[in-house]
Amino acid sequence: MVEVKTKKLANYINGEWVEVERMTPVINPATGEAILDVPLSDASSVDAAVEAAKKAQKEWALIPAPQRAEVLYRVGYLLKERKEELAQLLTMENGKVLEEARGEVQEGIDMAFYMAAEGRRLFGQTTPSELKDKFAMSVRAPIGVVGIITPWNFPIAIATWKSFPAIVAGNAVVWKPATETPIMAYELAKVFEDAGLPKGVINVVFGSGSEVGDAMVHHDDIRVISFTGSNETGRNIASECGRQLKKVSLEMGGKNAVIVMDDADLDLAVEGILWSAFGTSGQRCTACSRVIVHEEVKEALEERLLVAMEKLTIGNGLDSTIKVGPIINKAGIEKIKKYIEIGKDEGAKLLAGGYELTDEEYANGNFFAPTLFTDAKDSMRIAQEEIFGPVVSLIPVKSFEEAIEVNNSVTFGLSSSIFTRDVNRVFQAQRDLDTGIVYVNAGTTGAEIHLPFGGTKGTGNGHRDSGVQALDVFTEWKSVYVDYSGKLQRAQIDVE
Repeated sequence: MVEVKTKKLANYINGEWVEVERMTPVINPATGEAILDVPLSDASSVDAAVEAAKKAQKEWALIPAPQRAEVLYRVGYLLKERKEELAQLLTMENGKVLEEARGEVQEGIDMAFYMAAEGRRLFGQTTPSELKDKFAMSVRAPIGVVGIITPWNFPIAIATWKSFPAIVAGNAVVWKPATETPIMAYELAKVFEDAGLPKGVINVVFGSGSEVGDAMVHHDDIRVISFTGSNETGRNIASECGRQLKKVSLEMGGKNAVIVMDDADLDLAVEGILWSAFGTSGQRCTACSRVIVHEEVKEALEERLLVAMEKLTIGNGLDSTIKVGPIINKAGIEKIKKYIEIGKDEGAKLLAGGYELTDEEYANGNFFAPTLFTDAKDSMRIAQEEIFGPVVSLIPVKSFEEAIEVNNSVTFGLSSSIFTRDVNRVFQAQRDLDTGIVYVNAGTTGAEIHLPFGGTKGTGNGHRDSGVQALDVFTEWKSVYVDYSGKLQRAQIDVE
């Protein structure tokens, strides 16, 4: 079992570890034990990080992109070498089961190699000019200093989605990780350091959203904010960035559904629902929290789900036999409890779970039983609002058309899924489901890093993490015209 090498973290600014006086403990959600202390920085740390980033970015942008990419290749190889150690540390601070933690680190590895390859593919366009003896093209240009604010539920994967494209494009980064899961930020900063990234290109400032996050959003020299988190916080960030004319990318969650049609493979659907709803204890923005099921197979699906749920093992994610880990903290437990009561009051039928686990083996951690409601209506709060826990509600429908309508009835639009053997319905669904991600005969989770990640409506503001589209967040398009006619030519002006 891996051991934490330090008991006190520090900010990483300009290639140096800078201690902060004010600290708070990081708690293992499975055991209740304090792992280490993390800084609670203030705006002065943000100022120092931005100053270092500004200076470093000017030099970094002048390095050819293929050479910048070489650093990311080294980052990828280092992450690969340290994968098991990082996965165990991730499970300790976050709680997700070890196989999921390994998968998350693998996302970072994949992202490193993918974005490193973009160092030779930061493509622009060449186009004919409307004037004689004139050349026209567009190129990507770095923006400068970018700020990234990442959540606790994917503490290394989401950071790589944001930082790697920013860095290969020639920017410098100021990163505020979640205070609940700072170890991955510490470890990733060390990987950057060991990979030879110049000082100041990546800076890590630990602290609260109200102090560090707010200071980043308001800082004049941070020209991009890339945020993943709650809808309420995202809206506030968008409002402030809009006032400053600052570029902003938001990913703010989902209320994702699996549609199970009357011709579906029910055993396969159960597997997909279980993984999507209870993997990561439902604490992921793509988690399935609704199952829209055709009324003809509703009872059969319920029976299969109940049998499968009884086999789920719950506990410390470092135990390889465990399938469902803890909730991140007590506040998360209380939120889930509140929604259980809301669901009951609204008239949904509770079939399984619905309670916190408090037996001796769970006494010191934050564990909640996998929960299944049935006979829910799409208008109920448990079918509309993000719960962020292992809670799923079955909503019966009479037709394919009604299933699509119910899926699209929520304010979010991140991920959706349909189980059916009908190829015509498959193509109709992928056209009509109003989500940024659509799965067919699979659950609502499992995005791959070479495709854009993000959603519609209340999920975000149109930008995407991952895929080549991520570069759009961290670059500006520059149009270049070269006139070699030797005279002044005026576009769109009639010449006699």
